[in-house]
Amino acid sequence: MGDTLTLPVPEALYGTYAVAFADPPADPREEARQRVTRRIAPPLRDLVLGMLASPMLTLDLRPAGEFPPLPTDLLALYGASPVDLAAVTGATHVLAVRAAYRPGWPPAHEWAARAVAFAVAEGAPVIDVFTPQILTPDRLADSLPGPDGEIRLTDWMLLPHTAGPQGFWFTTKGLARFGLPELQTEHVPPALVEPWGRLLNGLARRVLDLWLDELPAGEQIPLMIDLPELVSVGLQDVAAAQGVTEPMRREVTVRLRLDAVGGEQVLTVLTAEDGPTRLETLCAALFGTPGVR
Repeated sequence: MGDTLTLPVPEALYGTYAVAFADPPADPREEARQRVTRRIAPPLRDLVLGMLASPMLTLDLRPAGEFPPLPTDLLALYGASPVDLAAVTGATHVLAVRAAYRPGWPPAHEWAARAVAFAVAEGAPVIDVFTPQILTPDRLADSLPGPDGEIRLTDWMLLPHTAGPQGFWFTTKGLARFGLPELQTEHVPPALVEPWGRLLNGLARRVLDLWLDELPAGEQIPLMIDLPELVSVGLQDVAAAQGVTEPMRREVTVRLRLDAVGGEQVLTVLTAEDGPTRLETLCAALFGTPGVR
């Protein structure tokens, strides 16, 4: 087995948000420009206004019936309130906010599309089409990058898990925003759902950092990037995914395997060493608590 994984780099990445209006603006682009100017602080404001002035960000306002129906069943599954679902189903118009940008940092396609949707919504439901989730105004505002350009990865990623006969199956939903395959783990014992979820959040942040370190700042994007099979994830990575700091430097190592699931590439998270209790051992080593409680 080799010591690296070779991943393709997408030529472009796309962010898409839908705003469900009962009373749509007459000129969405002008409304967006004015409200972004008033409501978004620099330096994010400058990035968003630059995207708005370019063909990389589009605003498509139509009667709701001219778009495919929004996935209300999935929106409910991911926490939409009955009030928000009623507003979505009762909307007369939908504004699709779409942005495209090169892989790398900043993820301008996501930041600009989300900021524009937040600015123009004025109380109308905003749907993150990628997830899909309805984002409340507070969640939208809190998820946008601050003056230092930092974000909480957990604001841009979900970690759904499903019970099976041999344990829980985890998969991230959010790393693809940045051009990466999602992470997955199978057969997680029920007692490890909480600590393994925290570990995966930290691992996602660590893998994203490794990915971004390999992407050049210039316009020339490589066709492929090599990432290590063995990756260390520490308490500092877990904290960084939540937007906080952690002074302790305790770490563990996991192995990544590149697989194909349903035609999509995924990174399967495995223990670095074989053994029937390795997940429990990893969680105990990282968090300092027994793996099974």
